[in-house]
Amino acid sequence: MAMSLIRSGAIAGFAELVSRCGENPVALLAQVGLSSAQLRDPNNYIAYRQVAELLEISAEACQQPLFGLLLAQRQSSSVLGDIALGWSQQPTLQDAIDKASQQLYLHVRGLELHQNIEGEVMRFEFSFTLASALGIQQLIQLSYGHLCNFIDELVGVESRELQFYLHQSVAESDLKSLLPRYAARLVFNAANNGMSMPLRWATRKPRVDTASLEAHFRDYVSQLEKNYPDSIRDRIKSVIGQLLRSGDCSLARVAAVMGVQARVLQKRLAAQNSTYAQLLRETRQQIAQQYLAHNAMSITDLALNLGYAEVAVFSRHFKQWTGLSPRLWQQQYKVGGPNGVDVGA
Repeated sequence: MAMSLIRSGAIAGFAELVSRCGENPVALLAQVGLSSAQLRDPNNYIAYRQVAELLEISAEACQQPLFGLLLAQRQSSSVLGDIALGWSQQPTLQDAIDKASQQLYLHVRGLELHQNIEGEVMRFEFSFTLASALGIQQLIQLSYGHLCNFIDELVGVESRELQFYLHQSVAESDLKSLLPRYAARLVFNAANNGMSMPLRWATRKPRVDTASLEAHFRDYVSQLEKNYPDSIRDRIKSVIGQLLRSGDCSLARVAAVMGVQARVLQKRLAAQNSTYAQLLRETRQQIAQQYLAHNAMSITDLALNLGYAEVAVFSRHFKQWTGLSPRLWQQQYKVGGPNGVDVGA
């Protein structure tokens, strides 16, 4: 059975929120076997179950039954990674949501989005393929918060017509001050968890906030410089890891994200006896081994996720890197197998 994984970027802002609540985020991470280093790169994959448990124990420690929503409220759709840029550039809102449904696995494995039309309303519902002894209530909140943020940004307004429903029972007295972004649109004690929007929105052209996208990239690069102050190689590999999913991972694109010209980036790499092609290979190999070790994606999907148009080309490259085909490598190194090794999340 495939292991459910999620990009660590999904819980961006976790440490700041926990600290604001007066608790120690490092200690909470340690309780579920995670570390701050694993959250450093938003494209690092971590176990979905660990995230679910982390959110539950954090909600209890912070005495915040709406911790998942509080975290989502501090975020934007940028937590979904650069793949969300492709979604937002579809011709209609319906096309954007369809694309998100198809490619959600690039952000998280273990979550599916379903759509259903009821009269003049489009309804959405997530299905989770993981179980946690602590429950997934906070994970449900976070997931619908992410969807709400995504649709809000595409519509260009935080409309009350976009509503979401939680089976959870919560005292609503202080919701307005606690959750100003969601309070007017939340319905508790619902029969099922879900979200709805007017069907007429489906044909709208998505709003792309160019200024916000540019600000996102600036913040991303600034964070990389803090995380990897002495290694331009690590900064470049992190950008490559994010752009692979967008379908455009050229040297020019990476340089543009980092705010330099391509030839300048090449010179900096040459000064460290490295090349862009080498870093691209290393990044692809690292991501491929992480997925294969956790059996988290089919080899066909993995090849596409790494920017390969043909599975055969990916398989040939992987054998050049490791001496084994992807399937044979997976059989030998799968986490939890007889010779299992942990290569990441």
